[in-house]
Amino acid sequence: MIVEITISKDTILLDELSIQFTQTSKNKLRKMLTEGRISVNDKIEHKAKRELTKGDIIKILDKTTSKEITPPPQHKVKNLEIVFEDEDILVVEKPAGLLSVATNKMESDTLHSRCVDYVKTKNQSKWCYIVHRLDRETSGIMVLALSKHNKEYLQQQFSERSVYRIYFALVEGMLPKKSGTEVEWLLEDKNLRVKKVKPNTKSSKEAITHWEAIRENQSTSLVRVLIDTGRRHQIRMAMKSLGNPVVGDELHGAETDPMGRICLHASSLEFLHPQTDEPVRFETKVPFN
Repeated sequence: MIVEITISKDTILLDELSIQFTQTSKNKLRKMLTEGRISVNDKIEHKAKRELTKGDIIKILDKTTSKEITPPPQHKVKNLEIVFEDEDILVVEKPAGLLSVATNKMESDTLHSRCVDYVKTKNQSKWCYIVHRLDRETSGIMVLALSKHNKEYLQQQFSERSVYRIYFALVEGMLPKKSGTEVEWLLEDKNLRVKKVKPNTKSSKEAITHWEAIRENQSTSLVRVLIDTGRRHQIRMAMKSLGNPVVGDELHGAETDPMGRICLHASSLEFLHPQTDEPVRFETKVPFN
């Protein structure tokens, strides 16, 4: 539906709108201008103080029409690589060296805090929710939910191991065979250190890591990794157990660090969209391919 008004005398846009729509507050009218729902002489107008002259034609557009004519403005995003977004999820690429979410030390700069800042540029009442995490040293794709309901549904998929996750790791040396599966039991102590333990160890968690060598030479191998579980340092521990630590991972035995980072990247993520229940897949480029 479109409401059309012909101006009978010189005036200011917001003043004319206030006269025409006496039951609507000026704040609401300003929001309509911001949303691109007001046009003057068939051109979208955002300025409340736009001067009008006799004969000008104002049109009030419904929300559907305005979105078709004027897509939402692009907000500047600081230090955030957005892969995809809609009203339900936000998919981003985390850089290496950045925490996914604050620890009990309450770090101010995390991927989560950057995402919250971003959604609030659109609407101060908005929030986004962490669904899963990547280790600080790992780069790659992450999904955040834009409602508690969507968060719970996505986390259920992770819990049920139905999310398809692919990583790439650059490791030292040549692997003992072309592919395999590492099943380990990992224990994280109070200082967040991870170690491999026996299956019956109290508080230990199973870690299942499938791997395949994609390319290799005498010094390094590029490995494609799929994980059934999402334990802290899981892939790094698995590569250590194989005798091929991830390049740059000094903590787990690496002797080289040519890129100044641990060469582990979460490249693909596939899950059921929380609203449509349709499978969606997102991918990012491997930075050390």
